[in-house]
Amino acid sequence: MSKKSCQGNLYGLIWIEYLNHFFIMKSLKMKNSILFFIITLSILYSCSNKDNNDNNDNNDNKYHVKEDGTIHVPAYLLPESSFLSKESRAIIKKQHEDDAKFYKERSIACPYPENPTEKELRAHEECNRQQYYTTPIYRNALARYPVKIEIDTINEVYTEVFTPIEGIKEENRDRVLISLHSGAFLYGSRTFSRLESIPIAHLAGIKVISIDYRQGPKNKFPAASQDVTTVYKELLKEYKPEKIGIYGYAAGGALTSQALAWFQKENLPPPAAVGLICMAAASPRPKTDSMHMISATLGHDGIAPFTYFEPYYGSNPDFDDPLLVPLNSTKILSEFPPSLLIVSTRDFHLSSVAHTHSQLVKLGVEAELHVWEGLGHVFLDNTELQESRDAYNVIVNFFNKRLN
Repeated sequence: MSKKSCQGNLYGLIWIEYLNHFFIMKSLKMKNSILFFIITLSILYSCSNKDNNDNNDNNDNKYHVKEDGTIHVPAYLLPESSFLSKESRAIIKKQHEDDAKFYKERSIACPYPENPTEKELRAHEECNRQQYYTTPIYRNALARYPVKIEIDTINEVYTEVFTPIEGIKEENRDRVLISLHSGAFLYGSRTFSRLESIPIAHLAGIKVISIDYRQGPKNKFPAASQDVTTVYKELLKEYKPEKIGIYGYAAGGALTSQALAWFQKENLPPPAAVGLICMAAASPRPKTDSMHMISATLGHDGIAPFTYFEPYYGSNPDFDDPLLVPLNSTKILSEFPPSLLIVSTRDFHLSSVAHTHSQLVKLGVEAELHVWEGLGHVFLDNTELQESRDAYNVIVNFFNKRLN
């Protein structure tokens, strides 16, 4: 009911009461007057509520801060950052177009089988991978950073080993990097994992071992931590711990921190240095500034759903467990090796990565934080971006210094 209709109904009732006073018999006047009184009160209440609702609607369209500190921000347009070059904007636009084309073509070439057997599932995964190898983002990476890719099984854990076409640099023959791929502990093996290993192996002139760790839904936490530990133990037979570095993108960044916690549990020496890239030591969906804000820019009502991580973490994970969320333990964090943290301003995990960095510094751990402007989650997977290439140089220089 609008404010005008409220007023109109009220004026109508007053006119009826006027007629009632002069023309209706006395016996009915009392009954009608009582009825008039009741209806008038209900209309007044309705109009009052309408005024309150109108005020609330007006507040919803205005900036205001609630008593609990929640900030209401009106809808607004978010343009691309003015710090992004024209080249980067064009590359990002093309990536969106290429991704849409890839997912459409993959759905046709690799339809998901109904009630698949284990053999059919493996065939489906392999089909997805072969489709991925035809994409521009993958071909561009190999063309720009030529490497040799070999398969190796380390204590029953599948790995892919990346080495520069020109060979490993002399000073890196006793060094190795472990790469832990992105993909929400659900996907990314032998696809994203390659994009995240190829540039570093080529630029650093070093061997990079990408671990195809166990993921959901077939496996649950801590299966991935155990796989990383298995490979790390085996590498310790060949390499000194001060010659080993570990880095991971997104879920791989979280896994890097979880693996460090697991190493401590197993009384293993820490590696020389680690890279926590686009995720760090926090839980995957914390109620932070960046999680709320970036989720909104991607169309989510509230923070992005946890469902991506449920297949591996389970529907009710214990986020108080420091083996799952190392940020919960100052003891575990205080024993982290030198740490490189990388994130971007349009990444869900900006707050988590920044907070992990501040806690490490507070505990006296050597830690670097690098933030790239205007780019989204795991921007480094696109090797065509100048910002990605700048980030690769940061990673390479970081490990070159710490693996001495």
